[in-house]
Parts: sequence; C-alpha cells; structure tokens
Amino acid sequence: MMKEIKELQQIIDEHDNIVFFGGAGVSTESGIPDFRSVDGLYNQQYDYPPETILSHTFFMRNPQEFFRFYQAKMLCDTAKPNKAHLKLAELEQAGKLKAVITQNIDNLHQMAGSRHVWELHGSVYRNYCIRCGRAYDFAFMKKASGIPKCECGGTVKPDVVLYEESLDGHTLEAAVSAISKAQVLIIGGTSLAVYPAASLIDYFRGEALVVINKAPTPRDKQADLLIQAPIGEVFGQITVK
Repeated sequence: MMKEIKELQQIIDEHDNIVFFGGAGVSTESGIPDFRSVDGLYNQQYDYPPETILSHTFFMRNPQEFFRFYQAKMLCDTAKPNKAHLKLAELEQAGKLKAVITQNIDNLHQMAGSRHVWELHGSVYRNYCIRCGRAYDFAFMKKASGIPKCECGGTVKPDVVLYEESLDGHTLEAAVSAISKAQVLIIGGTSLAVYPAASLIDYFRGEALVVINKAPTPRDKQADLLIQAPIGEVFGQITVK
C-alpha cells in the first residue's frame, strides 16, 4: 500500500481545492456502528428492521418504538474523532480542504475541528419540536424518557433525514457546488449505496478522483487512485505541509 499512500500524498501536496465525501466507514473506526457491515445494525435482531424503524411513517405511527431504538442505537456520545477526522481538519486549516460532505450524523468532523461540513443526513446533535420548532440539544434527547416532548406538548424530532424524507435543499446545493468546483474529490469510508447522496459524485469534473474504502464501490473503475484499506489507517500516514 506504500505506493498508493505516496501517490495520495503527492495529489494532496499538489492541490489546494480538495473536497472529501465520506460515509459510515469514517465513523466505524471511532466505534460507531454502521448499517451494512457484518456487525452493522441491519444484521442485528429487532422486532422491525432498522430501515423500517428509521422511516418517517414509522416515526409518525409508532414513536414509542422509534425512540426506544433511536436512544439505544443512534445516540453515541462516547465516540471520539479518529485519525481520518483529525487529518481532514488539519487539511482544512492548511487551506487544502475546502469542504467535508458527510452522510454521517455524529458530529465527529466538527469535534475534530472541521468548520466547512455539509451533513447530508442531518445530525443527532440538533433536534426540534415538530409543533413549535423550538430547538433541543443532544443531552435533552439522551435523558428523555419515552417520547421526548417539548414544553408546548409537541414531539421533539431529531434533525436527521429519515427514510421517505427529502434531503435539505440548502445542504444539497452547497455540496453540489463544492464537488463541482473541486480539483480533487476524495471518497472515503462509503460503499456509495445510499441515494441520492451517492449521486452527488456525478457533479465532479476535477483532475483526480480518489476512492478509499475497505470494500469495493461502484466508482472503483473511475478512480484515478484506489486504496482498499481503512480510512483512518490511510490518513494516519499523510503529512500536511
């Protein structure tokens, strides 16, 4: 893998408009479970499959069960940024990285110090009352018993994109703009199986497409550089100059 690492280092050294597009594999190295791996949430046993529980219809019809799963499996406040998060923040501070576009909802990029982060699927650190719009923080949701309720009596919903819900328009526009202007697009820690997020890659018209993922992705053949390894292990060997 040393040859690929040297090639990645050269690409980073030679460009100053890099965009990172990441998925669950960036967070699994911090201890947050993903959905599709052998040990992921899709392969655990519940009364309903996770994709059913994490749908808008289920949230509206069965909020008690939704929040039982959500609080047990989605609210992880013990995870810390790993080498990938920290290196990306360092690249941004050095003026190399212009944006992080993430499918994750865990806030780890911001914890690492990244400022230009576009969260396609929202964040567990933001919550709001579906009746009056009042904002609530992570701690409120963590300690809530049963269905979290606002002072007005409305249900407090996580600001995350559930199945059947649309992505935020402003976030989408910003992500498309960043990708379309990038010289280098690094795809990391994602199987590119979730749409419409994965389709944003089509807007890239730059010089170098880099794919870093343990498992094969649909974009491997298009990549100018392909590294099949854990994202943290790869970024841990990169030097920011």
